[in-house]
Amino acid sequence: MGHLGHLKQEYVELIQRLEAGTVGLPEPKTEDARKGWKEILEILYTPEEAEFASRMPTMPTSLRALEKRYKMTQDTLIARLEPMCDKGLIMDLKSPRTGKVKYFLAPPVVGFFEFSLMRAHDMIPKKKIAEALKAYTHHDDTFAREVFGTETTIGRALVHEPAIGPGANGDMPEVLDWERATSIINQSKTAAVSLCYCRHKQEHLGTACDAPTEVCLSLNAGAEFVIRRKFGKEITKERALEILNESRAKGLVQIGDNVMNRPTYICNCCGCCCGQLQSINEYGLHGVSPSGFKPVLKEEDCKGCSRCSRACPIGAIAMQPKRLENQRKNDILPAINEENCIGCGVCSTTCRSDALPMIRRAKVKHVPANSIEKSIRQALERGRLAHLLIDHGAGMGPRFMNEVLRILTRLPVSKQLLANKQLQSRFIKAALSQVKDPTE
Repeated sequence: MGHLGHLKQEYVELIQRLEAGTVGLPEPKTEDARKGWKEILEILYTPEEAEFASRMPTMPTSLRALEKRYKMTQDTLIARLEPMCDKGLIMDLKSPRTGKVKYFLAPPVVGFFEFSLMRAHDMIPKKKIAEALKAYTHHDDTFAREVFGTETTIGRALVHEPAIGPGANGDMPEVLDWERATSIINQSKTAAVSLCYCRHKQEHLGTACDAPTEVCLSLNAGAEFVIRRKFGKEITKERALEILNESRAKGLVQIGDNVMNRPTYICNCCGCCCGQLQSINEYGLHGVSPSGFKPVLKEEDCKGCSRCSRACPIGAIAMQPKRLENQRKNDILPAINEENCIGCGVCSTTCRSDALPMIRRAKVKHVPANSIEKSIRQALERGRLAHLLIDHGAGMGPRFMNEVLRILTRLPVSKQLLANKQLQSRFIKAALSQVKDPTE
């Protein structure tokens, strides 16, 4: 971080605070990217807001705890917090049972990057922030590797459900509720729709595709925040399902929050605009956790039309020649790169010959049970577990710590050892020593 001297001290401290969370805002390597990085901070945060945010916990924290941290009255705190929540720099969660509110520092993603362009008109200069975001995220790979360079990804692909076909024995595979976008929506408490951050950004850069823009779905607590802070509008579950089906018909990829329980969003993504898919296309990162399904070619039904290859959002299908006996010309068939395939099913629903049904993968990547497990795994993989749990003194209470301990004891032994090394805690070490490797 040799160039941090070019930033005001308030922004330096904010950068350091963000690094305590699961996704930071690291200093990039190239001059163009560094300029964009600096502009993002200065566009979104005043120096006073940056200083305030640099002390904000990265996990939801009550007003009572914030009073002690900031040494301010609740009224004074609320007067500072509310405008920053309206800008998406701080997020608030309201308990439906008690009505009490907790606040935490919004990460870059999913967070203030998206919120900066979820509204068509507000105090943020849209073209300027779009240009700064492009410079920072595309002029070198620093941020892409920060967000997408670890095992536990932010999002996971949700298979196009109509594409699921029978397995080798003719049986239809079981599809769990958390694997179905339709079930996720039907089980959600609240739904909202917003402008797609990625396509809105591309619009201001003059490079947007023709996919629809008002298709970004927020769910549950995410939807409640989006509605409360006017980053989107509340919609019925029926309308959310319509958006889902309309997006499938357009060949868009459904990418959901990478948790089983109470996910907060489903995006409808294209390979040209989506930041998650661009991490695969531009940098070769595994930026999206694959679904539990993969396409399998039925050669006898394939016409060699190449629609699947052209539709694949990450270029995982190549058309290759196949020699035919007693034929002067080659046949052409799709070859699927299973290592890169995210199992979205776009190729299958694009095929007019039903030659690419989606079948169950033999090995499915782990999906965190909830947002706490996802945060713990992400922090652990980034070497930030101690920061996440201690969070500069912000206590989360025994209920949270019990959940943390439960999650840690269910990790594979290799990750338990890594957690112990990061935490250097005798208590954690003693607890972990009592459990066997769950993968055995």
